[in-house]
Amino acid sequence: MTLTKKVKKKEQAKQGMFENVMKQFNAAADMVELNPNIRKILAVTNNELIIHFPVRMDNGEVEIFKGYRVQHNNALGPYKGGLRYHPTIDIDSVKALAMWMTWKTSLAGLPYGGAKGGIQMDPTKYSQSELERITRRFTYALGENIGPEHDIPAPDVNTNAQTMAWIADTYMSTKAPSERSKNQHVVTGKPIGSGGLEGRDRATGFGVYLTIKYWAESKQVDLKGKRFIVQGFGNVGYWAAHFLEKDGAKMVGVQDAYGTISNEEGISVDHLFEFTKNNKGAVVGFPDSTAVVKEDFFGIDCDICIPAALGNQITEDNAASIKATLVAEGANGPTTVEAEQILLDRGITIIPDILCNSGGVIGSYFEWLQNRNGELWELEEILARIDKKIREVFRRVLKASEDKNLDMRSAAYFIAIERIEKAYIQRGIFP
Repeated sequence: MTLTKKVKKKEQAKQGMFENVMKQFNAAADMVELNPNIRKILAVTNNELIIHFPVRMDNGEVEIFKGYRVQHNNALGPYKGGLRYHPTIDIDSVKALAMWMTWKTSLAGLPYGGAKGGIQMDPTKYSQSELERITRRFTYALGENIGPEHDIPAPDVNTNAQTMAWIADTYMSTKAPSERSKNQHVVTGKPIGSGGLEGRDRATGFGVYLTIKYWAESKQVDLKGKRFIVQGFGNVGYWAAHFLEKDGAKMVGVQDAYGTISNEEGISVDHLFEFTKNNKGAVVGFPDSTAVVKEDFFGIDCDICIPAALGNQITEDNAASIKATLVAEGANGPTTVEAEQILLDRGITIIPDILCNSGGVIGSYFEWLQNRNGELWELEEILARIDKKIREVFRRVLKASEDKNLDMRSAAYFIAIERIEKAYIQRGIFP
């Protein structure tokens, strides 16, 4: 029994991310026999904010930007989700990402709901000073739509600790002096010196690695010598690869926005990372590697495939070419429902995004707690906390998968949606 088998296949046209997440939700809602009234609530977002705001560029000209913040659900706690800067962002993709965050925080057992946002732009076209002004102006425009006990943004695609520092400073500057220190946790993923968490930069990738490790343990598989490919070599892809390599696995293919490289003998993760620092972040041109046609990336011979870039990357067009026995979704929504069914029919295991990349939001939760309680934790303690949390969640999903004869995504959705349903039933619906 699979979640995707419950989805009626429409025409062969490619679907958007929101259509993808709604297919998953509707199939999961059928599977758990979700209360019809609660189903109506969870099928829509609570709030959708679209902001057009002006920013003066370095040359003195004013440019108008379009920003988004979608708050899907807060039944379990404050909205939580990243902000991304990317030209492909639109309202539907942000709605999909916000809904995935609701399932992710629920599955992880965190006291959060789901949100997502960002700005429709290519950040590589702007200077550092322009990016700062864009970020600060966007934060000011968001106003009270975010807040440390209401909606807590975090880094995502093309945003980082510096971005979060600008947001936190701008937001705190709008408060009375006596209240500013109480609002530091309006965002997570901040620099260490600005209240950030040790290890937050590697939390998501570390979580991806941990879920692969736990899967291997459950199958009595040794990761040493296993070959893996990574799509996206940012924080998530790099750290996942870093930890896998330490366990003896071998990276044989990498793809980023600039191109694809491979080497069946292995690519040094840290050497490639150092190379990208001096190559505008690109992997193309790395010594001892061969350039590969973009469309052939997923066909590289490997044991583990880690899509850690954008959504809808594994589709009906390339799913059949995947040679891995395990797909670990480091990105949000990298696999369409049609492609997933192809993979499952071929006996390929998928560790779903809401489990696989949950290390980031778990790390964010610890940062939020640290700021809220005025505590300071060391790196080893933080990684141990993330390890403990993800191990618990992975075991719960694996058990549900085995007990109910479900694939892992179906099992994860079952647990996540059931927890939210329970909260609504216990609290009731106002009025």
